[in-house]
This record gives sequence, structure tokens and C-alpha cells, in this order.
Amino acid sequence: MKNLISAADLIKKLENNEDIVLLDCRFNLLDRGYGAMAYLRAHIEGAYLIDVDKDLSAPLSKHGGFNPLADPHELAAKLEKMGIDNNTHVVTYDEGDLNGASKLMYQLMYIGIKNVDVLDGGLPAFVKAGGKLVSKVPEANCTNKKISIDLNKDMIVDIDYIKSKLYDPDTIIIDSRSNERYQGLVEPAYHKAGHIPSSKCYFFKDILNDNFENGSFKDMDFLREHFKELINSNKEVIFT
Repeated sequence: MKNLISAADLIKKLENNEDIVLLDCRFNLLDRGYGAMAYLRAHIEGAYLIDVDKDLSAPLSKHGGFNPLADPHELAAKLEKMGIDNNTHVVTYDEGDLNGASKLMYQLMYIGIKNVDVLDGGLPAFVKAGGKLVSKVPEANCTNKKISIDLNKDMIVDIDYIKSKLYDPDTIIIDSRSNERYQGLVEPAYHKAGHIPSSKCYFFKDILNDNFENGSFKDMDFLREHFKELINSNKEVIFT
């Protein structure tokens, strides 16, 4: 799949000393300090830590939800110190659930960094394939890299746009949270439970393997069947 790299291919590239910057973006919604602690225990050699709350999110405000997109200039400044510019091959990874790595990939591509891959299966797949982990933390002290910010504004919509598309027959709004959260039965993050009117529930974990050692996603036949409504439609699709 596009923007995925297998553990075996990543290990080969690292052994060949190819120019890759690794970003560790492990994240747990219910344990906000998990990513940093897991990184300090063990990570792929040379990988830098990207914290979802501190690095990928703007400060919380009265409106805007949890983890709104980070300020592009602040994020770019952090990435430049890690040796990243617009031409850098970046590989992001997490525990294989894509919870943090895909969010990081999205923001990198949004600000204009196109050559981004997510490690399929994350650390479990990397370890199974023979990859070694270390605890040594590299210094982010590069000074000669510059990112030219080129925001792809077609990748995002705002709340007013969402409101204009409610019950629109030519639009499908997807809620990627669990069905329990979608129904408003539980809500661990927001003050109000429930979902956006007219949205449909496609829980992101339904498309993931139970064991990430063999990759993050279920097979293509399953994915085609699961997303057939979206694949066979010319409607605009908005994900939340």
C-alpha cells in the first residue's frame, strides 16, 4: 500500500545506511505519557521522539476538540533540528495501531513533506523481522535543514464546512471512533458524548490485525469489502 514500508524493507535500508529520518510517535489516548515513557525504554536506533500532545497539537481552547493541528511553523522548527527538510525520506512508527504514526504522517504531508512512510506493523513487526531496539536518545541539533512550508489546505475542513455538509446526499462523513463512543455510550475524552449528525461509524481498529507482527492492516479483500460503500461512490468523504 502507498505510504507503508515493511519492517524487512526498513531494516534493509538502515543496514545500507540510506538517508532516512525515523520518528517515534507512539500514543495512547487513555495514558497520555505512554509514548514518551515507551520511547525512553526502547526505540529504533536513531529515532527521534514526536509527542502527540506536545509536538503535534496546538494548545486546547474552548472549542476545537482535543489535539487540534500543531502550528505549522513550530512543528517545522522542531523537524528541522531532526535533520528534516522537504526532500527527506521520513519513516514514522508506533506500536502498529497507527494511532500516532498516521497522525504524524498526515501533518508532515499537510505542511509539505511528501516522502513519508509509516512502518507497517510498527515496532512489533520490526522486532519480529530481526530489528534491534536501543535506549540511547539522539540529539536533535541539526542546523542546516530548512522546511519550505506549503500547506495543502485541501486536506482539512473546518466546522463551518462540516455544518454545511450535514445530511448532504453527496457527502459521507466518517466517524472513526469506536461504536460505543459513536453511540454516546462511553466518552473518555470529550465533554459531550455522541456523534456528528448524519455521520457513519467506521471504527479504525476494525481494519487492523490482532497481531501487528504481520503488519497493521487486514488483507486487501477484507478492506475492499469493508470500504465498498466508499470505493464505489463518487461522493465527498470527510473523516473525523
